[in-house]
Amino acid sequence: MTSAITPTDELTRRHPVPPGGFTFEPSERHVRGTIGTVTLVDSHSPVLVWEPGQAVPGYVFPREDVRVDLLRPAPAPGHDRHQRVGRWYDVEVDETRYPALAFEYDVEGLEGFIGIDWFRRAEPGVEHWYEEAEEIFRHPRDPYKRVDPLPSDRHVEVFVDGIKIADTRGSVLLFETRLPIRYYIPPEDVDFTHLTETELSSTCPYKGDARYWSVQTPERLRENIVWSYPDPVRAAEAIKDHLAVYNEVVDIVVDDVPLSRPHSEFTGALAARRA
Repeated sequence: MTSAITPTDELTRRHPVPPGGFTFEPSERHVRGTIGTVTLVDSHSPVLVWEPGQAVPGYVFPREDVRVDLLRPAPAPGHDRHQRVGRWYDVEVDETRYPALAFEYDVEGLEGFIGIDWFRRAEPGVEHWYEEAEEIFRHPRDPYKRVDPLPSDRHVEVFVDGIKIADTRGSVLLFETRLPIRYYIPPEDVDFTHLTETELSSTCPYKGDARYWSVQTPERLRENIVWSYPDPVRAAEAIKDHLAVYNEVVDIVVDDVPLSRPHSEFTGALAARRA
């Protein structure tokens, strides 16, 4: 006999990275970053850095592994993507200047290392990043994060404002550290009547490039709440072309048991979009 557990303030499975000081550790991966034909970074001794309260790591590199001849001292930028930065640098490549692209932390233990602004950077910067011979996207992959897609024969139904948009016994359940289970459903088990593909796209370093759909119900338009990976990375190949929804804002029933809506790092943005 099985029973459903509803997470509460006292019982939660979604542990965040603890707040506090900087966390960093050496990596043995060969990391390169390029702009056009110029290699800005080429390092066999990168260091992963987690800033306070930040779940996504970044890289810093020994000065000798960075083209410091391309760095130009610069004022601090207007954004707050990084904490405890002591110095900022523009990067100049082939007469093109990339503002506030490199920096040095004012943090004990990180002296002599240079970071490159990357995650959530909207301005032009490093065009390609590689770990060993594989290109990586969006931010470095966290060595403590797992992404496990497992085929399942559970009976999964998905409802949006009371309208059933999916019904399957052939889903792939994707278990990802610190996120709710995502139910990836084969396209043949999705009712596309109320779905409209949008122009939104996103990139995940653990899964690949995603495409999105909105759902039109009699009550409202639910924008970009359905997504799929048409060409996922090798580790997530099992979810290819399957569709998933944000559990946080829809109703999912598994083996006739309605699931509670989880709280995740996406909850706030989804609530604002809904409003």
